Amino acid sequence: MTGIRRFDTAALAEALDTARRTRELSWQQLADAVWEQSSELNAKRNDHPIAVGTLRGIGSRPGVSAQHTLFVLRWLGPPPEAFLEDAPAELSGYELPGAGPDRRLRWNLTRLADALEEQRRDHGATWAEVAAVLGCTPSQLTGIKRAKFGLNMTVAMAITQWLKQPAAHFVEAARW
Repeated sequence: MTGIRRFDTAALAEALDTARRTRELSWQQLADAVWEQSSELNAKRNDHPIAVGTLRGIGSRPGVSAQHTLFVLRWLGPPPEAFLEDAPAELSGYELPGAGPDRRLRWNLTRLADALEEQRRDHGATWAEVAAVLGCTPSQLTGIKRAKFGLNMTVAMAITQWLKQPAAHFVEAARW
């Protein structure tokens, strides 16, 4: 993947666990704190909370959900680019949008898919060629608009790098 840096899920997991231990939280207390960031929205939607196993498993799964990653990044503070291999030293301009208790950070998959399609056409590339550059399958790219809950964070970050745009450009503070 020339020029595309891998999203380091192990580093994200370590940062999450370090913050959890520093704040003297159990894994359940951490899950509650992450979920409560959107307390008003959660109450309206009657959603099921984020599971402890989801948070504990972040570092052990290469394909962590891009949506779950946003929950964690919101709680931790840094933007996704902070967890790229050889992360940029300067992260200003990469900040995720702010979100109150009535909102949740969400990937705007339509915006991401449209930008990806436009760039692919501009390069005169096939989906297979783009997928080869990004280190994924063509169906992972063509299925973005149809995805219900998001995509894999490694793929999402490879796409944003190929587009030469910060992840924050494709994330919004949504009421769902």
